[in-house]
Amino acid sequence: MDGAGKTTQIHALQAWLSKAGQRTQFLTFWDNVVVLPGFREFMSHKAFKGDQGIGSPEKPLNRRDKNVTPGSVTAMRFCLYFADAVNVRRKVHSIRKSDADVAIFDRYIYDELANLPLNHWLARLFIRLVLALVPKPDVAYILDADPVAAFARKPEYPLEFLRRNREAYLTLSRLTGDITVIEPLSVEAAAVRIREAWLRTLSQREVNFSGLPALQ
Repeated sequence: MDGAGKTTQIHALQAWLSKAGQRTQFLTFWDNVVVLPGFREFMSHKAFKGDQGIGSPEKPLNRRDKNVTPGSVTAMRFCLYFADAVNVRRKVHSIRKSDADVAIFDRYIYDELANLPLNHWLARLFIRLVLALVPKPDVAYILDADPVAAFARKPEYPLEFLRRNREAYLTLSRLTGDITVIEPLSVEAAAVRIREAWLRTLSQREVNFSGLPALQ
């Protein structure tokens, strides 16, 4: 969820991979992958009356996008998320033809699926469809965090929404069975767990770290 320390850990992972001689390609899901970003920003700002930008303790915001949950909005999400899934597939295909050894996504399709009503049969059916369509990452991480601490670091969404969002991510990790949950830890300890999960994946595939292809 927002405020879990994701950006810090991405930078640490990139530095570690670069030191090991790996060429990385970095993509931000909401900037480089989603379709109709301008329309979605308009809906958040104009239709839902939400703030724009990134919140900070000095400048808290009241964003209204993924925390808006009427049925009509959920129906629109099904359409947009399916289009995003198709675009994820296209992006990964393009990355595989590049000279990058490792692609790092700042958020992935899971970030959208966590916004759906996961206890509803239709949402779960849609999730299975999307997961069959998008390429499965070598490693997917959820950085777990205390919602109160996350809100203090990045006050953009109501605290109650952060609590629901956290539970949605953890439920999604159980539904998919292929997401590594990093429990709330210090920055340094979390970075170690992330690297351990990465190396464990490589050892299971018996791949030499120095010659790892991107997103097999």
